[in-house]
Amino acid sequence: MVVQQHRSGGGARAVCALAVMGVMAATAGCSGGGGADSAAADDRAGAGALETVRRAAAVLAGTGSGSPSPSGSGSRSGAGTAEVITSMETAAGGTRVTIRGNGTYDFRTQSGRLKVVLPQDAAGEEEHLPITELLAPGALYMKNRGAGVPEGKWVRIDTTALADGNLVTGGVTDPMAAAELLRGARAVTYVGESDLAGVTVRHYRGTTDIGRAARQASASSRGALTAAAKGFNKDTVPFDAYLDEQGRLRKVRHRFSFANEGPPMEVVSTTLLYGFGVPVTVPMPDRREIYTGEIEQGQQK
Repeated sequence: MVVQQHRSGGGARAVCALAVMGVMAATAGCSGGGGADSAAADDRAGAGALETVRRAAAVLAGTGSGSPSPSGSGSRSGAGTAEVITSMETAAGGTRVTIRGNGTYDFRTQSGRLKVVLPQDAAGEEEHLPITELLAPGALYMKNRGAGVPEGKWVRIDTTALADGNLVTGGVTDPMAAAELLRGARAVTYVGESDLAGVTVRHYRGTTDIGRAARQASASSRGALTAAAKGFNKDTVPFDAYLDEQGRLRKVRHRFSFANEGPPMEVVSTTLLYGFGVPVTVPMPDRREIYTGEIEQGQQK
């Protein structure tokens, strides 16, 4: 497994699982007239693709409208919370490693709880314990983080201090950060309709600019994305986004690239959203539950 170590507040070390086509943009905006059917037809034809993708984060948070539904209603119904499945695949020097996660997320409070499953060790003889991750604006909490952390304790990481802004730290891209990245889209094409687990989705492909996304992001996401804009050596990130007929993001895949010492590394981060409206409660640890000492080097047991 290829990892990069970042140092967080209190001396704790966070795992950064260095887990990462541009074409001509269709920049025509959605017009106000024509009704739901004509708006949907225009969108499928590619008109307004750029703005449709850029407003995906607002739709998830319930603060913006997406493509009208067939009934002509807005896209707020069912937005706000979702069940989440994530995967993060790293590739370097011919070696591929995949980290998987699942849980629930509240886009209104930008908080969630995920269970992250790490791959087997290099010999394939021993599995790591799943890591429980709590996501919150500006913070990531991890339990079962690694050797040296007392049982039952959490490690807290300031995501605004991470070089990647928590886009790949811990093996999961925060679902809201994944959506907020699309605010920086600057080259988007409409690929076509497809089926995703029984839901008709519209597939968009393009590139996004991390710096632009940071400037356009909501206040809660801005700090982490600003850190990422400074920390990545490439500003542009290719993506594939799949939106339903209400403009809600159902799936997004980002391809991050890193040029460290040795061969270049690619990290492909995928976030799948479903079960909109599911109840989500994410109690955060209090100070007594947070470990602030050093985390030992080596494999997690």
